[in-house]
Amino acid sequence: MGHPETRGIDLVPDTERTGRPRRLFAVWAAPNVSYLSFAIGGSLILMGLTLPQAVGVILTGNLLWVCTGVIAASGPVAGTSGSVISRAFYGVLGNKAVLVVTGWLIAAAYLALNWSAASVAGIGLAVRSGLPDGSAVHAAVICLIAGATLLIAIYGYATIVRLYSALSVLLTVVFIVVTGYVLAEADWSYAPAAPLHGGALVAALGVAFTVIASTPLSYSNSPDLARYLPRGSGSAAIAGWTALGAYLPSVVFTSVGALAATSLDMSDPQAALESILPGWFIPVFVLSVVVNTLTNNGMTAYSASLSIQSVGVRIARIPAVLVIGVLGTGMTLYAILVWDFLTSVNTMLQLVVVVTGPAMAVAVTDLLMRRNRYDGPRLLQQERGGPFWYHRGVHFAGVLALLTGVSASLMCVTASFWTGPLAEATGGVDLAVPSGMAVAAAVYWTTARALASVPRP
Repeated sequence: MGHPETRGIDLVPDTERTGRPRRLFAVWAAPNVSYLSFAIGGSLILMGLTLPQAVGVILTGNLLWVCTGVIAASGPVAGTSGSVISRAFYGVLGNKAVLVVTGWLIAAAYLALNWSAASVAGIGLAVRSGLPDGSAVHAAVICLIAGATLLIAIYGYATIVRLYSALSVLLTVVFIVVTGYVLAEADWSYAPAAPLHGGALVAALGVAFTVIASTPLSYSNSPDLARYLPRGSGSAAIAGWTALGAYLPSVVFTSVGALAATSLDMSDPQAALESILPGWFIPVFVLSVVVNTLTNNGMTAYSASLSIQSVGVRIARIPAVLVIGVLGTGMTLYAILVWDFLTSVNTMLQLVVVVTGPAMAVAVTDLLMRRNRYDGPRLLQQERGGPFWYHRGVHFAGVLALLTGVSASLMCVTASFWTGPLAEATGGVDLAVPSGMAVAAAVYWTTARALASVPRP
């Protein structure tokens, strides 16, 4: 824990594989005991949903954490990162193109999203402490939070596992206290002023599901955090502890956010929550928001640095962390200084799901087809004619599945700046997640079978 991790995408030797799958629970719980969950839960009520409808969407949308858990099981088998394992889906060269989007741009966007949440809270605390409310202070807070996050990513896996176990407990305690104050203020008989019915209700439920599902679908990095487990670790245990560690806090605190919106104006989540907290506890809450962001983005930056190496950029893992950090910091500065926070949240979540949903479907389908039999040394071979070179470096089944899945998702998404033609034809019903994932999985399965490009184990 006391030394920066220098290992990148190279194989983890058996002598360094320790621990049991259950430690993944705390690793995934810490980033999901989240202020952002409060904000997202509140946004569901702002969409016009009733409390039971919002909780129903939260329970179902978060079930997609099962996908994150399933692909985590490939980490110990392959002994390398998820960004290398995905060469099996897309081919050596095709994988590089995919990672530029999923491993760099989307990772940087999630860094910016979470840093925005922490920065809003940190800026408020700084102003309350007497600092001027200006762009210079805003930029300083953002850079300070980004720097602390990148330090976690630089120290890497051992630090994440040990530190997150303690932080998951600390954050849970603080957020349970916040939950107590929310429950005391909640309007359990809440009903929207203008209840939604018919097509309008279905449309709102579709958008809400997409927003909730976008978080678990974005975590294709779960093999990175399981690859240090012993090779014989049970796949079901890895999948279960990963999914459960993320699912439980996500459901609980997103539901609390929805409850808060029954009596508070959650268009400004921080101000709303602070209005019901005692003055002495507000700094504790704000610092917990910042710490939660460090846990979330530390994990994201760690995996993004591995993706940079997998693309073929000749750079060590630690400098790669700094590269992704600069990109994410720039996007955060734009989001905070140009956009408002809640607009940034909903816009980004609805945008990235058109890519992350189909990508997750391809990964899960490939794992099921291979029965989770991945050969790490062969995956690391990049020479022409290698086992995952396929045709000119591209696995046609994977690239076709991803592109058709993204196209289907775009046709069915409803966002602030784009409504797909199929979504428009159905009155704005957002089916981006099920359509994109179903099409991607079906195309990958049928095409890979037809080409015999995924061998049957």
